Amino acid sequence: MTSTAFACLCDRTHQTRRVVLTGGPGAGKTAVLELVRATACRHVRVLPEAASILFGGGFPRRDGFEERRAAQRALFHVQRELETLGEIEGAAIMLCDRGTVDGLAYWPGDPGDLWAAVHSSLKAEQQRYAAVIHLQTPSEGVGYNHANPIRTETARAAALIDARITEVWAGHPRVTTIPASDDFLVKANAALDVIRSELPGCCRLHVVPAG
Repeated sequence: MTSTAFACLCDRTHQTRRVVLTGGPGAGKTAVLELVRATACRHVRVLPEAASILFGGGFPRRDGFEERRAAQRALFHVQRELETLGEIEGAAIMLCDRGTVDGLAYWPGDPGDLWAAVHSSLKAEQQRYAAVIHLQTPSEGVGYNHANPIRTETARAAALIDARITEVWAGHPRVTTIPASDDFLVKANAALDVIRSELPGCCRLHVVPAG
């Protein structure tokens, strides 16, 4: 799904920069990305979430050790190919719904096994992205729910995943963490402000505040 592609007077060819929007289950990524799709110009490409494509398309989602590993290997490759398609379109900013590094937060066992399986490394994957925006997962009392049918985690499990996401991105030099809020528009506008700061000057006026 692409943005609404608001008119932009700039006709320059921009070098594509990947920006990750991440966070644990229920963090609000989908809502923020929909706001960007609705308000950003044609130079911003919002990628769909690899997990929704994979699991929504029928890939088995099971709790076994090897089954979880298989799912994360598959998600890694789907994410990489989504990013390849995004580069072909020549956007200035490719806004990724999670990045390849996020798989490490869900990977059971030795982290090195994931990178060996996909012929990469944590450092190489972190370097693919210019910036990372981490939306923190809310607690059950501050808005965590199961509105997304792909979301199966309890509030406690979601919090543990969110903490793990913090760990796996810790080595990246440009991570912005946006805390949970009982007013989601506060959180969404904070995320939009960071996204706007990553855009070329010609595109910044096309991302407007939420609400």
